[in-house]
Amino acid sequence: MPVVAQEAEEADLSNLEVISVTATKRSQVIYEVPVAISAFSGDALATQGVTDLTDVGKFVPNLNVTGFSAGHTSSVNPFIRGIGLQDHLITTDPGVSVYVDGVYLGRQVGQNWNLSNIERIEVLRGPQGTLYGRNSIGGAINIITKAPNDQAETQLSAELGSRGRLKGDVFTNQAINDHVSFNLNAGYNTRNGIGTFINLPNAEYDVGETEEVYGRFSLRYAPNADFSLVITADANDGEGGLRPYTTLIDEVPTGGYFTGQRFGSPTPAGPLRNSDVAANPYDNATGTAAVSTVENAASGISATVDYNWSEVFSSKVIVSNRTSDYKAGLDDDSTVFSLDHFPERGDADQVSAEFQFNGFFDTWDFVSGLYYFNEEGSNRQGEDSSFNGGPNLLSLDQETTSKAVFVNVGYDVTLDLRITAGLRYNDDEKIATADVGVGPANAQRDWQEVSYDLSASYTLENGMNVYGSIQSGYQSGQFPARPFCLFGDPNCFIATENITATNFEAGIKGELTDDLSMSVAIFNTEYDDLPYQVSTTAEGGFNTANLVVGQTSRGIELESTWAPSAQFNLHTSFGFIDVDVDEQNGVKPVAPLTPDITASISPSYSMPIGSGTLNFRMDISYRDEMFGEPSSDPGRLTQIDSRTLTNVNVTYAPNDANWSVSAYGRNIFDERYDNARLNTGDYVLVILSNDASEFGVRLNYQF
Repeated sequence: MPVVAQEAEEADLSNLEVISVTATKRSQVIYEVPVAISAFSGDALATQGVTDLTDVGKFVPNLNVTGFSAGHTSSVNPFIRGIGLQDHLITTDPGVSVYVDGVYLGRQVGQNWNLSNIERIEVLRGPQGTLYGRNSIGGAINIITKAPNDQAETQLSAELGSRGRLKGDVFTNQAINDHVSFNLNAGYNTRNGIGTFINLPNAEYDVGETEEVYGRFSLRYAPNADFSLVITADANDGEGGLRPYTTLIDEVPTGGYFTGQRFGSPTPAGPLRNSDVAANPYDNATGTAAVSTVENAASGISATVDYNWSEVFSSKVIVSNRTSDYKAGLDDDSTVFSLDHFPERGDADQVSAEFQFNGFFDTWDFVSGLYYFNEEGSNRQGEDSSFNGGPNLLSLDQETTSKAVFVNVGYDVTLDLRITAGLRYNDDEKIATADVGVGPANAQRDWQEVSYDLSASYTLENGMNVYGSIQSGYQSGQFPARPFCLFGDPNCFIATENITATNFEAGIKGELTDDLSMSVAIFNTEYDDLPYQVSTTAEGGFNTANLVVGQTSRGIELESTWAPSAQFNLHTSFGFIDVDVDEQNGVKPVAPLTPDITASISPSYSMPIGSGTLNFRMDISYRDEMFGEPSSDPGRLTQIDSRTLTNVNVTYAPNDANWSVSAYGRNIFDERYDNARLNTGDYVLVILSNDASEFGVRLNYQF
């Protein structure tokens, strides 16, 4: 679970774990950061059995991580405080930014989400537009991997479990000489499916089956205390079966599937019924082999240079190049008939560079820098796609160039009072081309935006830190992801304005006693020019409205850790959010995939047994009911039920030994739940979780 921090000199007086974070691009104890933040140490992740960001999303207040992205099993779509991204096409941008070792991930499908060599994960909630820039209006997630050092260490782990789980992982860190060290992490992970393709007896994979290889290599050169160069390369390659999903056909007189009539003409399959869909929702009745498999691959290389110019000034340079591609796609009608199926391929290549110049003197300090990002990507649905029995020739291409300059200044007014202020100027350009089968439409657009941050924090006599902040952020404007309006209007391929956010937040965090830490945050965030595609049912059938609205999100977040002894630890989290989206043209949207209540509780207990230690851990996560898309349909077809997930882990580690063995259970009560729901009028797509119960053993060996 998220861990807590304290001053190093007090570590021997408390059972609370020590952690520092770099959320503000400078190292700080987590209590000192005037931001609502949860932090996971790598050791805590390993103990808990957390393997990817989807797991992290179960235990952070007002965070919900879902997966959709054309049915791909590797998609990760975080929603923080009512902001995220349901789509995946190249013209869309996420509202929550994800960084790995300071490198922004432009795409969130098919990346290397393995968390085997993680130093820590930081989840920052609320707009982070000053230091993190565009596409962080909901928040930011920092993944920090283990840096090479001079400590010789090798760890081997193996996991064997139900549902065909087989995972092997190796991590080694070695010093070549006094100045050069490296670490290497590599692994293989596979799991069987959760259903079958009932009309494809020769399908290569079952529904939800996954198989992946991954690796990361880092080399560090540090000839002295003032200079270091770290070069990191990583890659992953995965394939498997389509994510589980089902289709609810709207069996009403106006339904196109029900009547067999759409757009004034008969559908090729004739009338369809829910009996044509697989009886078991985790099976799939498609007859299209092209949509039964998914593939993904990603690779990247980065270089990070840290240099201390003097005792006062330092700099950091981060440059990277990444590439990713995927194959996925849904058969929307979920039947053996060739009606609406959309095999799809996508790719993205990105280059980024950041230069920081930082300093501190007396009571002042600053972080400043320049940022550059370029991405080129595409999506294709070709001749093997079909809409209403005819080809669906959607193609999208886009190049994005983003440039920024930023500065954040801190001033210690007294030993207890600190004020920080920041500004960021952003310049974005997008060049896009779209074709839906009627010829290409080309468009170009520039945006500029200034983001700001102002905060103050004060340390009380008992050591607790009180803070207040005003933060702004923005998400760059976007071209339509599916511009089918081009059939009637060749000039409709136009971009939206920037989405802007202003967040007012106050909180208190710290160690209330030697064995109890806590953090509380209250917030109110105002969003402008937020685009929503809202579908509503009507007497004549179905309407889809493209709206640009305002939204207000307000709520409270609490986290606490109670460690009355070295043997017992209890972590809890709670989040409540109320989201109000402006009504426009008689249409009232709702925030998608945003539960009103998020909560978790995680007790852990260690006890001596024989010549070793036995640790018991349980993690219970709750997510309230929510809507799967921005539409609140009167029939509640888009509503997703609440869910409670329970994981258990029992680990035995002999004293003075270099191995441990664990028995684990994930989702032990086999809670089945939806990831998203999309109402098209003729049918509702129900995107199901791939998170069935799993029990197994894990062996770790270190030397």
